[in-house]
Amino acid sequence: MKLLDYILFSLTAAFLVIGIYEVMAVGIGQAYSPLMISVILLFVFWYRKSQREQKK
Repeated sequence: MKLLDYILFSLTAAFLVIGIYEVMAVGIGQAYSPLMISVILLFVFWYRKSQREQKK
């Protein structure tokens, strides 16, 4: 894994934790943005991983 992959995965985890906290504190309506950012970053991580595996 490259440095960017570690950063993407770390940001995914961070936004997921923030989103879960927001869901518990104020509800799903206010937590939508951090949760969706987490999902998008996770898809980018998976895409980069699959592209790297296809090159091998």
